[in-house]
Amino acid sequence: MIKKVGVVGCGQMGSGIVQVTAAAGFPVIANEATEELLERGISGIEKRLAKAIEKGKMDEAAKDKLLGNIKTAVDLEELADCDIVIEAITEDINAKKEIFKDLDKICKAETIFASNTSSIPIGDLAAITGRRDQFLGLHFFNPVPVMKLVEVVRSLDTSEASFNAAKEFAEKVGKVTVAAKDTPGFIVNVLLVPYLLDAVRQFENGLASRDDIDNAMKLGCGHPMGPLTLTDFIGLDTILFIADIFFDEFKNDHYAAPPLLRRMVAAGYLGKKSGRGFYDYRQ
Repeated sequence: MIKKVGVVGCGQMGSGIVQVTAAAGFPVIANEATEELLERGISGIEKRLAKAIEKGKMDEAAKDKLLGNIKTAVDLEELADCDIVIEAITEDINAKKEIFKDLDKICKAETIFASNTSSIPIGDLAAITGRRDQFLGLHFFNPVPVMKLVEVVRSLDTSEASFNAAKEFAEKVGKVTVAAKDTPGFIVNVLLVPYLLDAVRQFENGLASRDDIDNAMKLGCGHPMGPLTLTDFIGLDTILFIADIFFDEFKNDHYAAPPLLRRMVAAGYLGKKSGRGFYDYRQ
């Protein structure tokens, strides 16, 4: 049974996972490489909670209780007795492998390992450890406190016990779970990313203006956000990274990144996080 949780990475995704875990009453240790990064992550949680109080969705007592469930650490050794450790660092397979290689030596034998990766095969990460049967994917969606879905990804080696424990944990933190096989992109991104790439491709080809493409999909298909806006929100660099993984895996032009996307990323137009993508957020 999962009682104590560790989260490696306290950025946008990691801090969201820490928040919902603490809100569900689990003691959680947030780990980052530096105190500065930890402070930034916890500050983000505090700002979100302050907004919830302003809107009447939370009171000060609930906020204090949630924050009281969170401890911080820059040393992975602090995660040694966690029942599950969720990795939520950048989408860099080598960086993730180094984290899990270290955790495998540090954590107790029963600890389940999970990655929040959106595109990297779980089996590739599990192979670096001696606990492949206790390794799986827990793919949360951004923003974590709002989005209800978690993809629970089972590799070829994931045991039924580990899968069920992780699924139960995700449901206890208020998420709806879906089970996915270990293929790049899992369920959501293998369907979503080609759609976003096609939108960029058609914009590049001059099919329609940026605004008309987005409005067509919002008003014609009932999507809450147009594809180019969504690409900005996710991050153009993230979409490019996933597209390259897909193309390398499937060797299908359907997954190939449009030249415009690659040029924009090279120019630093990464979307909302950099202030400029298909739209300008600098005002």
